Amino acid sequence: MTQLNKHQLIADLARVNQRIDVASEQYQQFNKPRLLAVSKKHPAAKIKIIYEQGHKEFGESYVQEALAKVKALSELNIIWHFIGPIQSNKTRAIAENFSWVQSVDRMKILTRLNNQRPESLPRLNVLLQLKVGDENTKSGASQNEILSMLEAAKNMKGLQVRGLMCIPPPSSDFDEQCDYFLEVWNFYQQLKTANSEIDTLSMGMSGDLEAAIKSGSTMVRVGTDIFGPRV
Repeated sequence: MTQLNKHQLIADLARVNQRIDVASEQYQQFNKPRLLAVSKKHPAAKIKIIYEQGHKEFGESYVQEALAKVKALSELNIIWHFIGPIQSNKTRAIAENFSWVQSVDRMKILTRLNNQRPESLPRLNVLLQLKVGDENTKSGASQNEILSMLEAAKNMKGLQVRGLMCIPPPSSDFDEQCDYFLEVWNFYQQLKTANSEIDTLSMGMSGDLEAAIKSGSTMVRVGTDIFGPRV
């Protein structure tokens, strides 16, 4: 990696953090959201550069690719989040190697992650993925399914449900983006009132993080605007 690439990465990370700062101040969100650097399809060398800037939380979507990076960067104190669709045959690897899983959208996956989480590790932090909008191609659970999973999780010792994640339909209209996010925020508030462990609302990406911050996001997931186009 050339010195120029390194400078570009550092500058792009700073630019994203500035966007978060500006939006948090503009919309009077005094607890500004955490930034999850989405590193899927980018090499471990780039992750290390971002880590050296003091950033510790990284998101991956493909299990085999992620495991290679977890191994390559094992000496670093990285907090790994799994944010992609989850196949049943991948749950053990996820349960054994990640601190957070943001994309749990059905009871079978929740149960397998709980059962396969090693007792030697802290409880797995889980976000339940809420379906937003009418797109059939998008993953996510209904509100009723989320409530059922939350109830089941009360008896699970291997994980802790921390909140919600969503991927709304793409839109370039700020008001429409806010409408989707506020729908999720309202449900999140309902869950938070009933459960003291609920404290994380992961919503907002490169193209809509300002709308997400205005709508109460506690974590934004940004890939391209930090790492550049996927390789």
